[in-house]
Amino acid sequence: MPNEKVLLQKQQYVAELKEKVNNSVAGVLVDYKGINVADDTKLRKEMREAGVEYRVVKNTMLRLALKDSAYEEASSVLENTTALALSENDPVAAARILCKFAEDSKGAFSVKAGFVDGKVLSKEEVEELSKLPNKEGLLSMLLSVLTGNLRGLAVALNAIAEKQEAPAEEAAAE
Repeated sequence: MPNEKVLLQKQQYVAELKEKVNNSVAGVLVDYKGINVADDTKLRKEMREAGVEYRVVKNTMLRLALKDSAYEEASSVLENTTALALSENDPVAAARILCKFAEDSKGAFSVKAGFVDGKVLSKEEVEELSKLPNKEGLLSMLLSVLTGNLRGLAVALNAIAEKQEAPAEEAAAE
């Protein structure tokens, strides 16, 4: 049986992990087996720049942190090596970076599962999520649609105004 100090440290670690998971808008679980140090360093740098926290976790600790939460279902994939990527702001960033990395590594690194807004996602759903544009991309698409409609309305109104002015100019010329 572990001594009290070790047990207390583990309990604090699980509580901290649980808090981080619950405060995140999205998370992705990966099997990092087969990744070398250079690639891992590059991946961690990219994650930091995107505002995503990435860490290797023990399956038992993560299972305890997920217990009695909305993400408890994700415990079913906790086997072998596990790393966890958590994003507090962008629900797509972690999935996009990790799925691209998994694709480039050709099987040495794989996505296990993920979660967004209280829902556990399968590997396939995480891959679909990774294909979505980020928040800024979605906003620019929305603005493009909105301004496109306004531009069309302005052109139509201008055409009507010109059409009404043409008969008036013809009558004035006669």
